[in-house]
Amino acid sequence: MNTRLTKILASVTFALAAICGLAFIGKGLTHMLDDGAVCVRTGFWANGTPAGGLPIGKGVEASTSATRLCQDGPSVGQRAADLGGELPWLLFGALALLLFSRVLDAVLQQGPFTEAVSRRLTVLGWSVAVGTPLTGLVVGWSQSWLVGSMAPIVGSGPTVTGPMVLVLAGLAAVIMGRIMRDGVRMREDLEGTI
Repeated sequence: MNTRLTKILASVTFALAAICGLAFIGKGLTHMLDDGAVCVRTGFWANGTPAGGLPIGKGVEASTSATRLCQDGPSVGQRAADLGGELPWLLFGALALLLFSRVLDAVLQQGPFTEAVSRRLTVLGWSVAVGTPLTGLVVGWSQSWLVGSMAPIVGSGPTVTGPMVLVLAGLAAVIMGRIMRDGVRMREDLEGTI
C-alpha cells in the first residue's frame, strides 16, 4: 500500500515525534539550568473563602478554585518534582508518535494486513494502554509531592492525572492488532490449502 496520504501521515508523525523529543530534551535542560522559583497549583483549598473578601454583590458567595504555591530557591527534590510534573507527557507523546510512525512505515512497505503491521499495532496499543496511567501517576505524584513540600498540611500521595481515556484507545489498538494477526494467519492458511 503506497498511498500519498499514508506517506504524508508517516512523515508528519515522525516529525512530531522528533519535535516532542527535542522539546523533552530542551525543556529538561533549560529547566535544570534555571535558578528561578518553582510553582505548582493545588485544589486543596478549593472551597475556601478568599482572604480579605472580594468586592461582590449582596448574597453572593465567593470561593477559591485553585491555589498557586511558589518556592523561591527550591531544593533539588522540588526542582526534580517540578520536572516530573511537566516532562513525562512529552516523553510519552514522543514515544507514542514514534511507534505510530513505525506502524505507518510497515503499512507503506508491506501493506496493511501483514504480520509486521499487526505486531507493531499491538506494541503501540500496549504502550499507550500501560504508558498512560504510568505517566499520569508520575505526573500526579510529582505534583502532589511538590505541593506537600511547600504546604506540609496538604501531604502527598499517589494521584493520577491526565487523559485516562487514552487507555481505551490503547486497548482498541491491541484488539485490532490481534484481529489483524488472526486475519493474516487465516489468509496464510487459505493460501496454503489452495
